[in-house]
Parts: sequence; C-alpha cells; structure tokens
Amino acid sequence: MDEPANARPVDFDSELIRLHVKLRDAWDIRPGERVLDVGCGAGQTTREAARAAHPGRVLGVDVSAAAVERARADGLDNVTFEEADAQVHDFAPGSFDVAISRFGTMFFADPVAAFANIGRALRPGGRLVMLVWQARDRNEWAVTIREALAVTGGPAATGGPDAFSLADPSTVDGVLRAAGFADVQLADVDEPVYYGPDEAAALAWVRGFSTTAAALKHADPAAATLAVTRLRDAFAARVSDQGVWVGSRAWLVTARRA
Repeated sequence: MDEPANARPVDFDSELIRLHVKLRDAWDIRPGERVLDVGCGAGQTTREAARAAHPGRVLGVDVSAAAVERARADGLDNVTFEEADAQVHDFAPGSFDVAISRFGTMFFADPVAAFANIGRALRPGGRLVMLVWQARDRNEWAVTIREALAVTGGPAATGGPDAFSLADPSTVDGVLRAAGFADVQLADVDEPVYYGPDEAAALAWVRGFSTTAAALKHADPAAATLAVTRLRDAFAARVSDQGVWVGSRAWLVTARRA
C-alpha cells in the first residue's frame, strides 16, 4: 500500500504520487516482459516496473548522473540503470516490450527522432505508456507560480526545454505517428501534486524549481521579497490536514509500435 504523501519528505516522487498511481495502473506490465523507463530519475517508476515484470528485466535511463546514482543505491536484481540520453542512445533493436515514462519525454530537442529511437528499441507491437503535462494554463501549480512571480518581471528567459511541449493532443499524435507509432490515445488525468506538509515546506520546494530560482535571482530585492510572500500566501491557502496539494492536469498517452 502506498505511503501517504503527507507522511513523507517532499521530493519528486512524493510530489507526483497521485499521478504516479495513474501511470502504474495503466502500464499493464506483465511477468517476464522487458521494460524501458525513459527519464527514470531516482528510479521509483523503474523499481515498480521491475516488480511487475519479474522475472523480466527493466532498464532505467536518465541524462542526470546524480539521479542515476541515487537510483542505483536502491536497485533490484532485475533492474539496470544507465546515464543515457534516450534521444540518441544505441538501444538494441526490438529489445523491449514496453517503454514507460513519467514526465521524462517533454524535453527532446527533436521529438520525432527521439520517439523513433525509442520505437526502434521496442519489438513490433510494443507499447508506449507515458505521462506528459497538459497546457500550462490548465495546471494550477504552474499558474500559481507564474502569478506570484509576475511581480519580478517574469522568469528569466533561459531558452531551455519546455515542460509543456507535448501539451497539445494534435502535436502528440503527429509526433508519435511520424515516429512510427500507431493507436495513439490520450486520457485526461486530473490529480493534484503534493508540495509538502505545510506552506513553509511548499515554499522551500518551489524555490528549488529552476524557473523560480532564476526569477528571484534576477529580480530586485523588493520584488523578490513580494514574490516569495505571494507564494507563501498561496500555499498557506491550500494547507489541509493532508498537507499542501495543488491542482494539476496531465495526459496519459498510450501507443504501440506499428
């Protein structure tokens, strides 16, 4: 049984616990299957997939060396973790039955090429099951942060990857079909994210986001102070005996290699 998120320190896994359950319920991993976890982070999804697939094997890949090190510290006997970029990594063709991802596929420089590479790693008919964010304006957490930071003049432009790049269903459908997938389906997932047991924890967590940190760093002191106050007040208004939960919307995307 899953540990209540409000009983755990806030981290990426506890933040996404309700969304994670939706992904886990949908991936339909069977004993003996071979699974690829794209953007595995610290390995929660990889390990749960491994338990479902046993005696099959699971490979978790992530571009973050630090995340892969954390994942390796708590591995299972049928799990392998690699620091690798799924866009270009030389996977053995047809070596997986299922590819999964929990918000790890929105940052590809060339999405069609990246998903084609993942598709080649799947056997014909192999499944893709992933979560991606819906549009920014449909995510209360993103709107709350954006409105609080507006007094700073907005987050510093970094030209970095866009977490909402796969928010448009037609974009997702077009990218996956161009990459060689069929039967593309998107299901609405309306579950909140967890930001900690109280407003202080929520504020500390969100100040660690790269966009928040950049905006506060580049703001004048008065604007930065006001933005932090607005964030704290927004989270204080959402505190309950279950902690701080903020609305989110995602797509649960499923497809198969054609």
